[in-house]
Amino acid sequence: MIYRCLYPFLIYFLLFTSLGTLYAQEKSKSEDNLKVVSNNLPTKSIQIIDTITILTNTGDFSIPVVNFHSKDSLIFDLKDRSTARTADSLWMKELYDSSRFEDVYGSIVNEVLEPSEYKELPTELLKQRLEELNARTPFNVEYNPSLENIIKHYLKNRRSAMAKLMALSDYYFPMFEQELDKHNLPLEIKYLAVVESALDPVAKSRVGAKGLWQFMFTTGKMFGLEVSSYVDERADPEMSTEAAAKYLKSLHKSFNDWDLALAAYNSGPGNVSKAIRRSGGETNYWKIRNRLPSETAGYVPAFLATMYIFEFANEHGFKSNGPKFHQIATDTIRVKRLITFEQVAKVVNLPIEEVQFLNPSYKLGIIPYIKDKNYTLRLPVESIGKFVANEEAIYVLAQEENSKAAANIPTYVEQPDRIRYRVKSGDYLGKIAERYGVGVSQIKKWNGLKSNNLKVDQRLTIYPTKPIASSTKTRIAKTTPKGNVKLYTVKNGDSLWSISQKYPGVTVQNIKIWNDISSNKLKPGMKLKISKG
Repeated sequence: MIYRCLYPFLIYFLLFTSLGTLYAQEKSKSEDNLKVVSNNLPTKSIQIIDTITILTNTGDFSIPVVNFHSKDSLIFDLKDRSTARTADSLWMKELYDSSRFEDVYGSIVNEVLEPSEYKELPTELLKQRLEELNARTPFNVEYNPSLENIIKHYLKNRRSAMAKLMALSDYYFPMFEQELDKHNLPLEIKYLAVVESALDPVAKSRVGAKGLWQFMFTTGKMFGLEVSSYVDERADPEMSTEAAAKYLKSLHKSFNDWDLALAAYNSGPGNVSKAIRRSGGETNYWKIRNRLPSETAGYVPAFLATMYIFEFANEHGFKSNGPKFHQIATDTIRVKRLITFEQVAKVVNLPIEEVQFLNPSYKLGIIPYIKDKNYTLRLPVESIGKFVANEEAIYVLAQEENSKAAANIPTYVEQPDRIRYRVKSGDYLGKIAERYGVGVSQIKKWNGLKSNNLKVDQRLTIYPTKPIASSTKTRIAKTTPKGNVKLYTVKNGDSLWSISQKYPGVTVQNIKIWNDISSNKLKPGMKLKISKG
């Protein structure tokens, strides 16, 4: 009986012993192999910190104690290979340019889950409110679990963000509603700007869309939005809203459905038409949703969720902190000379941040003066009077300051609609995309590329969003003086900037090109050729 009881323990002991032996043998082999490998690799000695957890007994409880000590250790000194480093760089570039990167990584990094008191929204109450919303809007506001999840996510995790958005909406929404009403469009479209840009007029997407309504460069040009080295009218609240209204109106005319018009605004009318064809002619957004790009599949629900929260803000305890300005309490004045935000802020005694907020379309903090262009400055009404009353003195001050800083003020250059780029040795799609401010996927789409491979001398069509240095020279070269040319004699105290200001439409770069000079230095008595147009 005793032997029978000990028998299982004997088996376990023998098994444990044999396994231990095998482990020791394998460990010995591994160590031998490691020694062989390590002998062929350069090594260096470092000091490391080991962390050891010890259990100390105090009374009836064991307490873990962290103990530190230092010891020598050998590590392998592995050198980076240039080819591997290049491959890693290209891989990371492609990863960052991927349309999925922002969805996956961005949702993790940018998501702020803030603790907040949240009263669970009953499904039946949500259904009732969505029915009310559906009755007073032309959008198809149908209850579905996906929409419910988005609404509840916003309510629970984005409360502080929503309060900020509502404060901004107090400034922007009256402007949006006025423009939408002028074009006889549903006023609820104003919520689309919240989805597109979070009401940030200088917001820029990964693929280069910009402004409150996130216009791509070419689409903005189609609807009359200027982009130059000084100005990006995609960031102008009034101009971009007018362009968005025109675009949405044309999309609704094509699809005769506001849900589909919104989907087309996000992914392009071609993708929506394709989804309709593949679904056998269905024209209900929810029935073709699974055939749309993944981003667009979530786009309309995000719009509807935003609409719900704004329309039922009081019921959920959302309150606006109030805007710093009311749009109706601001006005514009046409500038007559180049002037900077800094100079404006100084004269009218406003923080420069407020001048920037009211004038987001001026990229460099400079309002240019260009012949036949109507550039305006927006200020609070009470500051407009101060500016007008001191206008002449302001421009004299601005001219004096600008003449001293002429070398640092960029030349006005209007962006070309598109360029033809010739691939050079060492070029790759990521490098070209970064140079022109576009995405790799965009270049591939514009040129029908199925891979990232390029050939030297290959021609690419690109729609740039960044000013191009070479285009400046081309533009200026065309303005070689002809016809009415005047010889100007340089006087004491003259600079290229001060001379250019004497002739409307003439720039510092014009004078340099016309007179074949590269420096900004002038000597009294010099003769300069000036074209008076």
